[in-house]
Amino acid sequence: MITKNDIEKLFSSQLAKIKNQEIKEKVIEIWLKGCEKGNWQSVAELEKMPFTLLTDTKGVNFIEHTITVTEGALALAEAQKKYYNKLPYAINTDRLVAGGLLHDVGKLLEIEKDGSGSYRKSRNGMCARHPISGAILAAEAGLDDELVNTIACHAKEGDGRPQVIETVLIHQADFATFNPLVMLSKSQLIQ
Repeated sequence: MITKNDIEKLFSSQLAKIKNQEIKEKVIEIWLKGCEKGNWQSVAELEKMPFTLLTDTKGVNFIEHTITVTEGALALAEAQKKYYNKLPYAINTDRLVAGGLLHDVGKLLEIEKDGSGSYRKSRNGMCARHPISGAILAAEAGLDDELVNTIACHAKEGDGRPQVIETVLIHQADFATFNPLVMLSKSQLIQ
């Protein structure tokens, strides 16, 4: 069984950047609920899980992807804060980090082990993609609408929809990690 301590260890560096203790606790709670509902029993299982079924991940796992997207979104925010003479909008770091850690939490419900050492889309995943199931987990935990927006709208479900700035940054960091792998699999990535 995956414990609170396990989640705290996996994301210790990122969780330390969330100042609001209530948000931090809810991020951990949502991860635990996703692991429970998705029947993920150990950190080792999470570290083997691919972050997507849509392309060959070349060994990049779900946890690595989650951390990379979170840190990438933070780096985009920091670059804007540092180099724009006047930032035209406020960036909420707690929301950005929490949203980064939770953007794909619905994949705990969307992806399952297939019994032969590989993975497949679960029944839950056939009914609702991860942005929807993740947003439901976050809303059930009591996160505010803006944080739910970072999860619900970070992928194609957010196309053309109103978004908080943190959603935009998470989306860009997410696709910066996904698109090169898709291009690589199609021999379209120039190296």
